[in-house]
Amino acid sequence: MMATASSAHTLTEGPTVGAGLGRRQVHAVAACYFVASFAALGLPPYLTEILPDLGDASARWAGLLYVVPTVFGALGAPLWGRAADRFGRKRLLLRAQLGLAVSFLLAGWADSLGAFVTALVLQGVLGGTFAASNGYLGAALTGSGLSRALTLMQGAARAALVLAPIVVGSLTPWISPHRQYALLAVLPLAAAAMLAALPEPTAEPAKPAPAEVPDAAVPLAPLRALYAFEFAFVLSTVISFPYLIALIEDRIPGVSPVVSGALFALPHLCYLLFALRVHQAVERRPMQGIAAGFGLVALGLAGHGAADSLAAFTVVRLVLGAGLTLGLVSLSVLAAECAHGRPPGGMFGTLELVSKGGAVAAGLAAAAGNSLLGPPAPLLTGAAIALIALAAATLPALFRRSPRIRWSR
Repeated sequence: MMATASSAHTLTEGPTVGAGLGRRQVHAVAACYFVASFAALGLPPYLTEILPDLGDASARWAGLLYVVPTVFGALGAPLWGRAADRFGRKRLLLRAQLGLAVSFLLAGWADSLGAFVTALVLQGVLGGTFAASNGYLGAALTGSGLSRALTLMQGAARAALVLAPIVVGSLTPWISPHRQYALLAVLPLAAAAMLAALPEPTAEPAKPAPAEVPDAAVPLAPLRALYAFEFAFVLSTVISFPYLIALIEDRIPGVSPVVSGALFALPHLCYLLFALRVHQAVERRPMQGIAAGFGLVALGLAGHGAADSLAAFTVVRLVLGAGLTLGLVSLSVLAAECAHGRPPGGMFGTLELVSKGGAVAAGLAAAAGNSLLGPPAPLLTGAAIALIALAAATLPALFRRSPRIRWSR
């Protein structure tokens, strides 16, 4: 949480439009997402320890259950997003936090594999805090203010991804990872209590300049580019997660778990340190930032195949971190452009569907590649996908703005 807050001091530079939604409120939304993500991101790596107590002695279902919340979260995200546009973004954001709390409690007290699986399904169906938070912000912020807020939200996700497994591991000697689900249910409950004090966002239309083109004639930013690059970026980066530690231990015999974990976290730390500075550089040229991000991701992932020392792994992880930061920040800027003139709940819900679809595809591709060619295969596959996306980023037709679409209320 400290990393999230400390890196956000310049968030509200640029337009910030909405009913009572200032810097503190945006920070509160990001902090609530950060704390609510702890169980969702910190406990799945410990499924191999949880499942034997539930009857799966060899934890053979761990790989499948790892993606169950993601799959059902992806299926539910567009529905919840459209509901937010209709019934209120704050109400649906509170629903997402309370839904997580209920599912975590059920998972923590499940006494059979079936009950635990049901809780994970409910986590996906009832959760969706990232899309709900973005929809809330998109209803009150525009332009630079929204893109900075989305960049901050990604920072909250990266911080939780780095810190949550460490905290869960530290608590394990006193309480099992299984029971920690119930313990950590207090976090989304606390987030819901904090969010209850926030206003319902209501964007106020900006007054057009005399020479400005009428709003109806302004083209919408292309959703097809946003969705295509979101899917490809998530797929090319997440595919490297599952078997990275195994690759490091194979290439650097005797490496300590602490060093392996630090190497895993290094790209995400790069994002936390440099995201807002990168935002200033790519704010007016997100497509160039996305292309550069894919290029660095491809270079970094390919470099993992040749890395055979701590120094080499550090270099390629930093290159990957640069690509990760450039790509994620540029996608946030493009998403802010696409949100202009569109119902934000539906758009961000669909974007969440696309993102989680990329994560599921990455997990399946990583498992298939590893079983055939070993730990380097997923990294090389990710590099190939990033190169294809880089080539697509040079096609101008993909980025042509589409005609203004009138949305019915």
